[in-house]
Amino acid sequence: MMDTKIAALSNIQKTNWDDHPPFVTFNYNTSTHSSTKQTPFEMTYGRTPILPLDYQEDNVTISHDSEHVKKLNQFLTKLNKQARINIIKNQERYKQRYGT
Repeated sequence: MMDTKIAALSNIQKTNWDDHPPFVTFNYNTSTHSSTKQTPFEMTYGRTPILPLDYQEDNVTISHDSEHVKKLNQFLTKLNKQARINIIKNQERYKQRYGT
């Protein structure tokens, strides 16, 4: 899949293919996957990514809050459980569809 996307972005001679993996990887990691119904980025970091065209505040403050860490861990646990449920549902659907 990723090799097809890299090839599609490359020039006719395919000499610049090595310029594209970061962009293809970013696209993959920020796209909702059919099995989990979530993006790999969100499952890893517990938040939606800030995309290049997203509006950002001029003043961003970062605070270290133990309550935030607790909530983030709970949210990531919830995302993982939901992803597992979605994967199992898809596996059952494939099993019924293909009879294996």
